[in-house]
Amino acid sequence: MTSSASDQAREAIGQRFRSLREARGLTGRGLAAAAGWHPTKISKIERGRMTPSAEDVRIWLDRCGASDQEEEFQAAVAGVREMYIPWHHLEYAGLRSPQAKVMPVWDSAHQFRAYTHSIIPGPLQTGEYTRAVLSSIRDRRGLVDDVELALETRLRKHELLADPSRKFEVVLEECVLGRMVGSPEVAVKQLTRLIELNYLPHVDIRIIPHCAEAASRSGGWPVEDFWIFDRAHVAVELVGAYMTFTADADVRNYEKTFSDLFGQAVGGAGARRMIVKALEDAT
Repeated sequence: MTSSASDQAREAIGQRFRSLREARGLTGRGLAAAAGWHPTKISKIERGRMTPSAEDVRIWLDRCGASDQEEEFQAAVAGVREMYIPWHHLEYAGLRSPQAKVMPVWDSAHQFRAYTHSIIPGPLQTGEYTRAVLSSIRDRRGLVDDVELALETRLRKHELLADPSRKFEVVLEECVLGRMVGSPEVAVKQLTRLIELNYLPHVDIRIIPHCAEAASRSGGWPVEDFWIFDRAHVAVELVGAYMTFTADADVRNYEKTFSDLFGQAVGGAGARRMIVKALEDAT
């Protein structure tokens, strides 16, 4: 679902570049010669196999006599480039930078919807749980050690969770409750926090029982962890990259998926009983 969306966006941009070239009466080889490029570069851009740089866009439009459209094309290409960002591009200076990068989206939103089958979502985490998560990422990806700085930035999300004017709806797979992150003491504090949060009127934490069936969720397709901000922005964390979606069709797709998952989940007292059971197992 996610990789095809970014592929389709690149292909759509590529078709627009091809239309410009053809309108100018240029062949691929002719444009490549005029731009000083290898002909395969033209083919890769037009087929969506390569995202052009800002300089590539400027040269392409100049050679096609369409420099007056550069601002529009630069914005479209930037949107595609921002849709799929490999983690090593975000985390080259450590973990704090990507945490700070996403905060404007969090600060501006008032409705938050999330689904996860891997870990407790960020705003619901205790500081100890977050530190354990960030330390694991640092070690796994071989990053510089700025965990404490990243933790300080990430804990700003707790302030949003404390704001009763913002609404949070979170769906967890039951196996998340039993997944050990950090020490048993960290797990106990984290599960206790979940119980406390689920009493807040603006926080709705729901749990889907039987995590072993997670792969059959939402029409038979596995579902990745994701956040929906208001009805305008979706964030997805994959193993290799961070993805964002802002196109209406993509956002509506995730909203439909969230609605399906929300309908399968147990909330209120039932959810709290499941958390208490996990808490008993942890102790």
